[in-house]
Amino acid sequence: MKICYIAKDFSAASLAIIDKAHEIITDYQAQGFDLTLRQLYYQFVSRGLIPNRQSEYKRLGTIINDARLAGLISWLAITDRTRNLVAPTCWESPAEILDAAASGYHVDYWEDQEYRPEVWIEKDALTGVISGVCDELDVPYFSCRGYTSQSEMWGAAQRLVRQAEAGHGYIPIIFHLGDHDPSGIDMTRDIVDRLNLFSENAIDIERIALSMDQIQEYDPPPNPTKLTDSRAAQYVKLYGDSSWELDALEPSVIADLIREAIGRIRDLDCWEQTEAREEEHKRVLQESSEEIKERLREREPEA
Repeated sequence: MKICYIAKDFSAASLAIIDKAHEIITDYQAQGFDLTLRQLYYQFVSRGLIPNRQSEYKRLGTIINDARLAGLISWLAITDRTRNLVAPTCWESPAEILDAAASGYHVDYWEDQEYRPEVWIEKDALTGVISGVCDELDVPYFSCRGYTSQSEMWGAAQRLVRQAEAGHGYIPIIFHLGDHDPSGIDMTRDIVDRLNLFSENAIDIERIALSMDQIQEYDPPPNPTKLTDSRAAQYVKLYGDSSWELDALEPSVIADLIREAIGRIRDLDCWEQTEAREEEHKRVLQESSEEIKERLREREPEA
Protein backbone atom coordinates (compact mmCIF):
# COMPACT_ATOMS: atom_id res chain seq x y z
CA MET A 1 0.00 0.00 0.00
CA LYS A 2 1.91 3.00 -1.33
CA ILE A 3 0.35 6.39 -0.62
CA CYS A 4 2.04 9.72 -1.30
CA TYR A 5 1.46 12.27 1.45
CA ILE A 6 4.49 14.51 0.91
CA ALA A 7 6.25 14.88 -2.44
CA LYS A 8 10.03 14.78 -2.16
CA ASP A 9 13.03 14.77 -4.49
CA PHE A 10 15.57 12.13 -3.52
CA SER A 11 19.25 12.00 -4.36
CA ALA A 12 20.53 9.18 -6.54
CA ALA A 13 22.15 7.58 -3.50
CA SER A 14 18.89 7.66 -1.53
CA LEU A 15 16.93 6.24 -4.48
CA ALA A 16 19.40 3.36 -4.69
CA ILE A 17 18.78 2.60 -0.99
CA ILE A 18 15.01 2.81 -1.50
CA ASP A 19 15.17 0.41 -4.46
CA LYS A 20 17.28 -2.07 -2.48
CA ALA A 21 14.96 -1.77 0.53
CA HIS A 22 11.97 -2.52 -1.68
CA GLU A 23 13.79 -5.58 -3.07
CA ILE A 24 14.63 -6.93 0.40
CA ILE A 25 11.13 -6.25 1.74
CA THR A 26 9.49 -7.98 -1.25
CA ASP A 27 11.72 -11.03 -0.79
CA TYR A 28 10.80 -11.40 2.87
CA GLN A 29 7.11 -10.79 2.33
CA ALA A 30 7.15 -13.64 -0.20
CA GLN A 31 8.52 -15.86 2.58
CA GLY A 32 5.76 -14.76 4.96
CA PHE A 33 7.90 -12.43 7.09
CA ASP A 34 7.56 -8.74 7.81
CA LEU A 35 10.52 -6.66 8.94
CA THR A 36 11.23 -4.08 11.59
CA LEU A 37 13.46 -1.18 10.64
CA ARG A 38 16.31 -2.73 12.62
CA GLN A 39 16.00 -6.03 10.77
CA LEU A 40 16.02 -4.18 7.46
CA TYR A 41 19.11 -2.31 8.58
CA TYR A 42 20.93 -5.56 9.34
CA GLN A 43 20.05 -6.88 5.91
CA PHE A 44 21.78 -3.83 4.42
CA VAL A 45 24.79 -4.34 6.70
CA SER A 46 25.10 -8.08 6.00
CA ARG A 47 25.05 -7.40 2.25
CA GLY A 48 27.86 -4.88 2.61
CA LEU A 49 25.63 -2.02 1.43
CA ILE A 50 26.20 0.22 4.47
CA PRO A 51 28.63 0.09 7.41
CA ASN A 52 27.46 -1.14 10.79
CA ARG A 53 27.25 2.22 12.60
CA GLN A 54 24.49 3.86 14.59
CA SER A 55 24.69 6.89 12.32
CA GLU A 56 23.91 4.65 9.33
CA TYR A 57 20.96 3.13 11.15
CA LYS A 58 19.53 6.59 11.75
CA ARG A 59 20.23 7.59 8.13
CA LEU A 60 18.45 4.51 6.80
CA GLY A 61 15.50 5.21 9.09
CA THR A 62 15.22 8.77 7.76
CA ILE A 63 15.34 7.63 4.14
CA ILE A 64 12.75 4.89 4.69
CA ASN A 65 10.46 7.28 6.55
CA ASP A 66 10.67 9.88 3.76
CA ALA A 67 10.14 7.18 1.12
CA ARG A 68 6.96 5.99 2.79
CA LEU A 69 5.63 9.53 3.02
CA ALA A 70 6.49 10.03 -0.66
CA GLY A 71 4.66 6.86 -1.73
CA LEU A 72 7.79 4.92 -2.75
CA ILE A 73 7.60 2.23 -0.07
CA SER A 74 4.45 0.52 1.15
CA TRP A 75 3.06 1.47 4.54
CA LEU A 76 2.68 -2.26 5.22
CA ALA A 77 6.36 -2.96 4.53
CA ILE A 78 7.85 -2.02 7.92
CA THR A 79 6.27 -3.14 11.17
CA ASP A 80 6.45 -1.81 14.71
CA ARG A 81 5.89 -4.77 17.03
CA THR A 82 6.09 -2.77 20.25
CA ARG A 83 3.05 -0.52 19.77
CA ASN A 84 -0.32 -2.06 18.97
CA LEU A 85 -3.96 -1.10 19.40
CA VAL A 86 -6.07 -3.57 21.37
CA ALA A 87 -9.72 -3.56 20.31
CA PRO A 88 -12.73 -5.80 21.09
CA THR A 89 -13.86 -8.39 18.55
CA CYS A 90 -17.23 -7.68 16.95
CA TRP A 91 -19.52 -9.75 14.73
CA GLU A 92 -22.04 -8.68 12.12
CA SER A 93 -24.32 -11.70 12.60
CA PRO A 94 -24.64 -14.98 14.53
CA ALA A 95 -23.73 -16.80 11.32
CA GLU A 96 -20.38 -15.02 11.15
CA ILE A 97 -19.29 -16.15 14.60
CA LEU A 98 -20.37 -19.72 13.84
CA ASP A 99 -18.13 -19.76 10.78
CA ALA A 100 -15.28 -18.37 12.84
CA ALA A 101 -15.79 -21.02 15.52
CA ALA A 102 -15.72 -23.80 12.95
CA SER A 103 -12.61 -22.54 11.13
CA GLY A 104 -10.76 -21.56 14.32
CA TYR A 105 -11.33 -24.78 16.23
CA HIS A 106 -8.03 -26.09 17.55
CA VAL A 107 -6.91 -28.99 19.72
CA ASP A 108 -3.81 -29.23 21.88
CA TYR A 109 -1.21 -30.92 19.67
CA TRP A 110 1.09 -31.50 22.67
CA GLU A 111 -1.54 -33.18 24.86
CA ASP A 112 -0.30 -36.69 24.07
CA GLN A 113 3.37 -35.78 23.70
CA GLU A 114 6.11 -36.35 26.25
CA TYR A 115 7.33 -32.74 26.30
CA ARG A 116 5.76 -29.32 26.86
CA PRO A 117 7.94 -26.80 24.99
CA GLU A 118 7.93 -23.01 25.13
CA VAL A 119 10.00 -20.55 23.07
CA TRP A 120 11.39 -17.52 24.89
CA ILE A 121 13.06 -14.69 22.98
CA GLU A 122 15.00 -11.74 24.33
CA LYS A 123 13.42 -8.98 22.22
CA ASP A 124 9.80 -8.03 21.73
CA ALA A 125 10.63 -6.75 18.25
CA LEU A 126 11.37 -10.32 17.12
CA THR A 127 8.06 -11.88 18.13
CA GLY A 128 6.78 -11.31 14.59
CA VAL A 129 9.64 -13.47 13.31
CA ILE A 130 8.90 -16.41 15.60
CA SER A 131 5.10 -16.17 15.80
CA GLY A 132 4.55 -17.95 12.47
CA VAL A 133 6.73 -20.96 13.20
CA CYS A 134 5.48 -21.19 16.80
CA ASP A 135 1.87 -21.16 15.60
CA GLU A 136 2.78 -23.79 13.01
CA LEU A 137 4.23 -26.01 15.76
CA ASP A 138 1.54 -25.15 18.33
CA VAL A 139 4.19 -23.87 20.74
CA PRO A 140 3.63 -20.96 23.16
CA TYR A 141 6.14 -18.14 22.84
CA PHE A 142 7.16 -15.36 25.19
CA SER A 143 9.03 -12.08 24.81
CA CYS A 144 11.38 -11.66 27.78
CA ARG A 145 12.09 -8.00 26.97
CA GLY A 146 15.58 -8.35 28.34
CA TYR A 147 15.79 -9.64 31.90
CA THR A 148 12.36 -11.06 32.72
CA SER A 149 10.49 -9.53 35.65
CA GLN A 150 10.39 -11.42 38.93
CA SER A 151 6.60 -11.71 38.77
CA GLU A 152 6.65 -13.20 35.28
CA MET A 153 9.47 -15.60 36.15
CA TRP A 154 7.64 -16.84 39.25
CA GLY A 155 4.44 -17.29 37.24
CA ALA A 156 6.31 -19.21 34.55
CA ALA A 157 7.85 -21.53 37.13
CA GLN A 158 4.42 -22.30 38.61
CA ARG A 159 3.05 -23.01 35.12
CA LEU A 160 5.92 -25.36 34.29
CA VAL A 161 5.63 -27.15 37.63
CA ARG A 162 1.90 -27.74 37.02
CA GLN A 163 2.74 -29.29 33.66
CA ALA A 164 5.31 -31.61 35.22
CA GLU A 165 2.91 -32.62 37.99
CA ALA A 166 -0.12 -33.14 35.73
CA GLY A 167 -1.52 -36.63 35.30
CA HIS A 168 0.35 -37.01 32.01
CA GLY A 169 3.65 -36.00 33.63
CA TYR A 170 4.92 -33.69 30.91
CA ILE A 171 8.57 -32.71 30.66
CA PRO A 172 8.63 -28.88 30.38
CA ILE A 173 11.40 -27.39 28.25
CA ILE A 174 12.23 -23.80 27.30
CA PHE A 175 14.11 -22.91 24.14
CA HIS A 176 15.74 -19.50 24.61
CA LEU A 177 17.01 -17.10 21.91
CA GLY A 178 19.04 -14.00 22.69
CA ASP A 179 21.84 -11.72 21.55
CA HIS A 180 25.45 -12.84 21.79
CA ASP A 181 26.67 -10.03 24.01
CA PRO A 182 27.45 -9.72 27.73
CA SER A 183 23.85 -9.32 28.88
CA GLY A 184 22.31 -11.55 26.20
CA ILE A 185 24.47 -14.50 27.26
CA ASP A 186 23.85 -13.82 30.94
CA MET A 187 20.07 -13.71 30.42
CA THR A 188 20.04 -17.46 29.70
CA ARG A 189 21.94 -18.06 32.95
CA ASP A 190 19.46 -15.84 34.78
CA ILE A 191 16.47 -17.78 33.42
CA VAL A 192 18.02 -21.07 34.54
CA ASP A 193 18.83 -19.79 38.03
CA ARG A 194 15.54 -18.12 38.79
CA LEU A 195 13.26 -20.81 37.36
CA ASN A 196 15.10 -23.42 39.36
CA LEU A 197 14.87 -21.20 42.44
CA PHE A 198 11.08 -21.15 42.12
CA SER A 199 10.77 -24.86 41.31
CA GLU A 200 11.66 -27.93 43.35
CA ASN A 201 12.38 -29.86 40.14
CA ALA A 202 15.02 -28.75 37.64
CA ILE A 203 13.51 -27.22 34.50
CA ASP A 204 15.26 -27.81 31.19
CA ILE A 205 16.32 -24.55 29.50
CA GLU A 206 18.17 -24.81 26.19
CA ARG A 207 19.73 -21.79 24.49
CA ILE A 208 19.29 -22.32 20.74
CA ALA A 209 20.57 -18.90 19.58
CA LEU A 210 22.77 -16.97 19.29
CA SER A 211 25.89 -19.16 19.60
CA MET A 212 29.47 -18.82 18.37
CA ASP A 213 28.95 -21.78 16.05
CA GLN A 214 25.99 -19.95 14.47
CA ILE A 215 28.01 -16.74 14.23
CA GLN A 216 30.74 -18.61 12.36
CA GLU A 217 28.19 -20.30 10.10
CA TYR A 218 25.96 -17.33 9.23
CA ASP A 219 28.49 -14.50 9.64
CA PRO A 220 26.18 -11.78 11.02
CA PRO A 221 27.75 -8.29 11.26
CA PRO A 222 29.53 -7.67 14.58
CA ASN A 223 29.12 -4.78 16.98
CA PRO A 224 31.65 -3.50 19.51
CA THR A 225 31.01 -5.01 22.91
CA LYS A 226 29.56 -2.48 25.35
CA LEU A 227 32.35 -2.16 27.86
CA THR A 228 30.02 -0.26 30.21
CA ASP A 229 28.07 -3.50 30.72
CA SER A 230 28.99 -4.91 34.13
CA ARG A 231 29.36 -8.34 32.53
CA ALA A 232 31.67 -7.15 29.74
CA ALA A 233 35.00 -8.17 31.33
CA GLN A 234 34.08 -11.85 31.56
CA TYR A 235 32.50 -11.79 28.11
CA VAL A 236 35.57 -10.23 26.47
CA LYS A 237 37.77 -12.80 28.20
CA LEU A 238 35.74 -15.61 26.63
CA TYR A 239 34.70 -14.21 23.25
CA GLY A 240 36.73 -11.10 22.46
CA ASP A 241 35.62 -7.51 21.99
CA SER A 242 32.87 -8.12 19.39
CA SER A 243 29.22 -8.96 20.00
CA TRP A 244 26.31 -9.90 17.74
CA GLU A 245 22.57 -9.22 17.76
CA LEU A 246 19.96 -11.89 17.13
CA ASP A 247 18.18 -9.44 14.79
CA ALA A 248 21.07 -9.82 12.34
CA LEU A 249 20.15 -13.42 11.53
CA GLU A 250 17.85 -14.02 8.58
CA PRO A 251 14.26 -14.52 9.81
CA SER A 252 14.13 -17.85 7.99
CA VAL A 253 17.24 -18.98 9.89
CA ILE A 254 15.63 -18.14 13.24
CA ALA A 255 12.49 -20.02 12.22
CA ASP A 256 14.53 -23.05 11.14
CA LEU A 257 16.43 -23.09 14.45
CA ILE A 258 13.11 -23.33 16.27
CA ARG A 259 11.83 -26.04 13.91
CA GLU A 260 15.00 -28.05 14.47
CA ALA A 261 14.75 -27.75 18.26
CA ILE A 262 11.09 -28.77 18.32
CA GLY A 263 11.76 -31.59 15.88
CA ARG A 264 14.16 -33.18 18.35
CA ILE A 265 11.47 -33.63 21.00
CA ARG A 266 8.30 -34.14 18.93
CA ASP A 267 6.72 -37.55 18.32
CA LEU A 268 5.66 -37.13 14.68
CA ASP A 269 3.33 -40.15 14.58
CA CYS A 270 1.46 -38.88 17.61
CA TRP A 271 1.35 -35.40 16.05
CA GLU A 272 -0.24 -36.68 12.82
CA GLN A 273 -2.88 -38.60 14.79
CA THR A 274 -3.79 -35.42 16.66
CA GLU A 275 -3.94 -33.53 13.35
CA ALA A 276 -6.39 -36.09 11.93
CA ARG A 277 -8.54 -35.84 15.06
CA GLU A 278 -8.68 -32.05 14.77
CA GLU A 279 -9.78 -32.26 11.12
CA GLU A 280 -12.60 -34.64 12.06
CA HIS A 281 -13.73 -32.33 14.86
CA LYS A 282 -13.71 -29.38 12.47
CA ARG A 283 -15.83 -31.29 9.99
CA VAL A 284 -18.42 -32.08 12.66
CA LEU A 285 -18.42 -28.49 13.87
CA GLN A 286 -18.84 -27.14 10.33
CA GLU A 287 -21.82 -29.41 9.76
CA SER A 288 -23.38 -28.22 13.02
CA SER A 289 -22.67 -24.63 12.04
CA GLU A 290 -24.50 -25.06 8.74
CA GLU A 291 -27.52 -26.57 10.52
CA ILE A 292 -27.68 -23.68 13.00
CA LYS A 293 -27.31 -21.07 10.23
CA GLU A 294 -30.18 -22.69 8.36
CA ARG A 295 -32.38 -22.45 11.43
CA LEU A 296 -31.40 -18.79 11.84
CA ARG A 297 -32.38 -18.10 8.23
CA GLU A 298 -35.75 -19.71 8.81
CA ARG A 299 -36.40 -17.33 11.69
CA GLU A 300 -35.51 -14.19 9.74
CA PRO A 301 -38.59 -12.04 8.99
CA GLU A 302 -39.56 -11.78 5.37
CA ALA A 303 -38.59 -8.52 3.66
